[in-house]
Amino acid sequence: MPLSLQARLPRITEDLLRAVDEPGEALAPAAFAIAGVEYPALDRAPYLQRLERMGEAAAGRLQRQQGTSARASIATLNAYLYEELGFSGNREHYDDPRNSFLNEVFDRRIGIPISLAIIYLEIGRRAGVRLEGVNFPGHFLVRAPAEPGGADDDLIIDPFHSGALLSEVDCRQLLRQHVGEEAAFDRRLLATATRQQIVVRMLVNLKRLYVRMRSFPQARAIADLLLAVDPSALAELRDRGLLAYHMEDFAAALKDLETYLRLMPRDAAETEPLPSDESGDEPSSESAQIWEHVKTLRRRVAGFN
Repeated sequence: MPLSLQARLPRITEDLLRAVDEPGEALAPAAFAIAGVEYPALDRAPYLQRLERMGEAAAGRLQRQQGTSARASIATLNAYLYEELGFSGNREHYDDPRNSFLNEVFDRRIGIPISLAIIYLEIGRRAGVRLEGVNFPGHFLVRAPAEPGGADDDLIIDPFHSGALLSEVDCRQLLRQHVGEEAAFDRRLLATATRQQIVVRMLVNLKRLYVRMRSFPQARAIADLLLAVDPSALAELRDRGLLAYHMEDFAAALKDLETYLRLMPRDAAETEPLPSDESGDEPSSESAQIWEHVKTLRRRVAGFN
């Protein structure tokens, strides 16, 4: 009988943390660890072998390309990934969860910005192209950094739109499209993303998707993974507690929500004080709601004893 997701979660967590902490810049092992949430029997070895073959093929095309500029290399890499291999952004079914799992993106050759960016980064690096992830709001991007002392600027690449090169004007427009017309552009939004930041973004995307689908066991498992990767993420502690509440796991919900209220910084939000707190602060709407949940949960848990 197959193990439940909750029973498999410790192994998934172990695999993910190992992948996040391993030397180098590889992203595929972490992405395949996350895919274990939906695909318990996933064998990642064939996919990693395919990545190696694709990287070798891309390197061969780069060696034969006309010109040696970064733009020429990106054009060659784009032709291989999008024309030869047929990868593309899934515009019609953007919220299909399969777009977020690297094995499905490999098999279907379709995905969302961050999953396509991981493939772009992994194949490009294997082919010898310097690339970095960019944790841009609402739409993950890739950068080919300029050579130190060179005349060229960084190239900002959109892996969702066939590797299109984006100007600063394009990035400003992309920000307004995803965040709103009043969003202020800052070049710091184009900072290089660490591997941990990329993994967190993948997980946050998945959690939001599962919540919209009302797939609470999966969403709760993703919240567990987020807290394993970043134990300081208080919002994830709150969300895990709320998801446990939805699933009627009242003891777990109470533990998480009480811990959240205790740890939430006073300067971030005016927090409803717990009984041991005599500060008398006025609660914010969010903390007041959480406090009401906690009081309800205490009554429920006490009734079980």
